[in-house]
Amino acid sequence: MNIIKTHIPDVVIIEPKIFGDPRGFFLEQFQVQRYSAFGAGGPFVQDNMSRSSQGVLRGLHLQNPNPQGKLVSVMRGRVLDVAVDVRVGSPTFGRHVAVELDDENFRQLWIPRGFAHGFTVLSESADFFYKCDALYSPSDEITIRWDDPDLNIDWRTRAPALSTRDSAAPFLKDIQRLPRYEPA
Repeated sequence: MNIIKTHIPDVVIIEPKIFGDPRGFFLEQFQVQRYSAFGAGGPFVQDNMSRSSQGVLRGLHLQNPNPQGKLVSVMRGRVLDVAVDVRVGSPTFGRHVAVELDDENFRQLWIPRGFAHGFTVLSESADFFYKCDALYSPSDEITIRWDDPDLNIDWRTRAPALSTRDSAAPFLKDIQRLPRYEPA
């Protein structure tokens, strides 16, 4: 596999090695020793999958004080996936990584704890898969407004389909209980 470092050191793009022939293909979706080398070795305790239509935007979401790290990928379709550093005191606070994930490149994105996450569907529909290193905790959930001007994210859509919760989310500057940056 190929590990691509991003401008935010903790967020990495993973390109798996794909073995294909006329019958189809094979790829390794996760292998604990290889993924542990860059901090995404788990243990993973919850797998989630969502199916969304074109133009759906899900996010930006995180949990605090019980954060989740997420290893995400697309099983079918194409999305623009976004990770935002919201760790107070981080040198990359408020910056984001945006990457296309799809069912042709099979890229994955590692989103560490302390990052907000969201995606928008670019294809007709998309099946999106998450491996989480902590259980979902509704009481710890934080939602940040997708179109926060301080984040300046180009979602590649002007009028996304949003949940009620996402459309009413506050701006990052108005959220009090953000995670704190802890240098290694």
